[in-house]
Amino acid sequence: MRQLLLSTFMRQRMSRLDRVRTHPDDLQELWLKSLVKTAASTEWGRKYYFKEIVSSRQFSERVPIQSYEEYFPWIEKILKGEQSVLWPGRVKWFAKSSGTTNDKSKFIPVTIESLQDNHFRAGKDLFAQYFNDNPGSQMAQGYNLVIGGSHEVNRLNQWSRCGDLSAILLENLPFFYALFRTPPKEISLLGEWETKLEAIVKQVLTQDVRAITGVPTWLLVLFDRLFELKGIDDRNLLRIWPNMEVFFHGAVAFGPYRDLFKKIIPSEKMSYRETYNASEGFFAFQDEKDSTELLLLLDHGIYFEFIPVDGSGQESGMICSLQEVVLNQNYAIVLSTNGGLWRYKIGDTIRFTSIRPFRIQISGRTKHFINAFGEELIVDNAEWAIREACKQTGSEVRDYTAGPTFISDQNRGYHEWVIEFSVVPDSVEKFRLVLDESLQAVNSDYAAKRYQDMAMKSLILHVAPAGTFYNWMKGRGKLGGQNKVPRLCNTREYLDQLLLLL
Repeated sequence: MRQLLLSTFMRQRMSRLDRVRTHPDDLQELWLKSLVKTAASTEWGRKYYFKEIVSSRQFSERVPIQSYEEYFPWIEKILKGEQSVLWPGRVKWFAKSSGTTNDKSKFIPVTIESLQDNHFRAGKDLFAQYFNDNPGSQMAQGYNLVIGGSHEVNRLNQWSRCGDLSAILLENLPFFYALFRTPPKEISLLGEWETKLEAIVKQVLTQDVRAITGVPTWLLVLFDRLFELKGIDDRNLLRIWPNMEVFFHGAVAFGPYRDLFKKIIPSEKMSYRETYNASEGFFAFQDEKDSTELLLLLDHGIYFEFIPVDGSGQESGMICSLQEVVLNQNYAIVLSTNGGLWRYKIGDTIRFTSIRPFRIQISGRTKHFINAFGEELIVDNAEWAIREACKQTGSEVRDYTAGPTFISDQNRGYHEWVIEFSVVPDSVEKFRLVLDESLQAVNSDYAAKRYQDMAMKSLILHVAPAGTFYNWMKGRGKLGGQNKVPRLCNTREYLDQLLLLL
């Protein structure tokens, strides 16, 4: 019954997804007009004369691009209970997120419209696409294990509440989703991560879990505990969940984890589907079986614009609409949403791998890079080089971060890496050399600075004992599914903290 209900419902979504592929420009124009018209009488809409806007050109000329810091005075008004500031009516929910750009909490307004037309619609379409690609799927006969963030919900005032996005989604989840997901709400809403981990493990140990949704790093922690309780030395997850068939993953690049997950779930039938969502919205997901490209969701309450950026995250002065983007250029994303965000920079960078249909890959964050010596190293470069080093040394990386050691009177500068391995290479020195060579191969600026050690010396690698990153994140109060290990930093802020733990 559950399988029939879900399959029938999801098939209805495919026609709308097909429109995303075939009529992207029309959909984006319609959404911009709808957003502007809906918000015309808000304080923001009156300030920028939304009632007079009839084209995307007018919109981009009239409305300024905002970072969170610039936008916060408007959000602060809503937090204090003011209505119709950025979006009509009163905002009940705020997604609290530190992101990875700084350590201060951000409060992102989440409206009923953004829940219904963005987050939940995109989730339905993700499952619809999966069932369409796998007509024989039996996923709905079992459970989808969802590992989110801290799930704690706090009351801000008499009008509104805040929590991480996963908590807000859980509080507003349509009833039929509860038929398929585990753990139950009372466990998911536990705030303390380690207590919740133990409760989840006990809940799912005997359940028929067939799908997993979450962040790879935190799921590996869960798997370790499951194997420990069951006494499974070969770390084969199919001994616990023999019907496992799909992992919906996001938040961090999956490349460094792919081989490890294939070892833990040794099944040719296993699928891996990437998603790209955040507190600000659900933006894209993998819509083809054998591709790492993500379909940009253009009919889900968001109007997109893009700022070209160079390798160090430096933005150009131009703004591109969807019609103006080109392949393989890094862009910072600018959003206008039915959550009341207007020309808002989220801090992520992407590049287009396909145009019509518009498919993307995530390349990094505008503030997560290393450019201490003009090397313009971005997360995308680092992930690729890590995969190459793992491939050539038979190793597997669990977590890592890197930062610069700056030039001094005595030394040329270099990059310093802290890496925690799931499978340690036979030769750490070979891994280090391959990593450095791979970074030079993928990034010409890095290669130029490394030429004959003239501007930069070869990188230094510290092997972290098992559990180092977990303990570091715990010490920072960052345990849980929506917290991500920062990969690159242009200062030694994270690097020095980790080195103290070694």
